[in-house]
Amino acid sequence: MSDEPQNNIAEQIEPKPAMENQAPAADMAEELSHRLAAEKTAPQQSAHPRIVEPSLPDLSSDSGMGNLSMLMGVNLNLTVELGRANLSVRQVLDLQKGSVVELDRIAGEAVDVYVNDRLIARGDVVVVDDKFGVRITELISPNPAG
Repeated sequence: MSDEPQNNIAEQIEPKPAMENQAPAADMAEELSHRLAAEKTAPQQSAHPRIVEPSLPDLSSDSGMGNLSMLMGVNLNLTVELGRANLSVRQVLDLQKGSVVELDRIAGEAVDVYVNDRLIARGDVVVVDDKFGVRITELISPNPAG
């Protein structure tokens, strides 16, 4: 330690000159109170963006359909599934022209109709002008949890 006496910290701080237009303590306290009140009512901004859940328009009114009209031209992939089969690699390699693959559905059973890989309906296979078609027999209600 040095031989010089330690000065008190309070003695080391030099007093600051008074500002000419300094408000009295009561005015400063009132201004601070107003600022704190304004901060409480102002919306808080966080470093992380706020996540807002999207909401679907109310389709029960005509105004909701007006907003959806721009989507009416969007193409969706519709798939009709007649049935499925589980084959080994050997069975797939053995397939040739004329091979018959047995499916998991019986003849006459309804087929599944998918839109963009989501089951929306079931129906019966029909033939229309030498092409296959599906007559919808059941609509599948959407699953909001999925």
